[in-house]
Amino acid sequence: MEPGIRVFFKRLATTIAMFVLWMIINMVAGIKYKYALFEDGFTAGNIVFYIWAPASFAALIIFYIRLWKKPIENLHDNP
Repeated sequence: MEPGIRVFFKRLATTIAMFVLWMIINMVAGIKYKYALFEDGFTAGNIVFYIWAPASFAALIIFYIRLWKKPIENLHDNP
C-alpha cells in the first residue's frame, strides 16, 4: 500500500474512532448515569453534562479540522 493512502486511512480510522469514543462517553454519562434526564428537577450534574457535551463536541470538531488540515504527502494522481 502506498504511504499516502495509508496516512489517509489512518486519519479516517482516527476520525471514526474519536467520534465513537465521544458518543460512548456522552451516552454513558447522559443515559446510564442519568445526567441528560430531568427526572428529579434540574441538578448540578445536569448543568455539568449540558456544558460538557457541546464543549467536548466543539473540541472534537477542532481536532478534526487540525487533523484533516495537514496535507498528506505522496497522495496525488500519477499521470
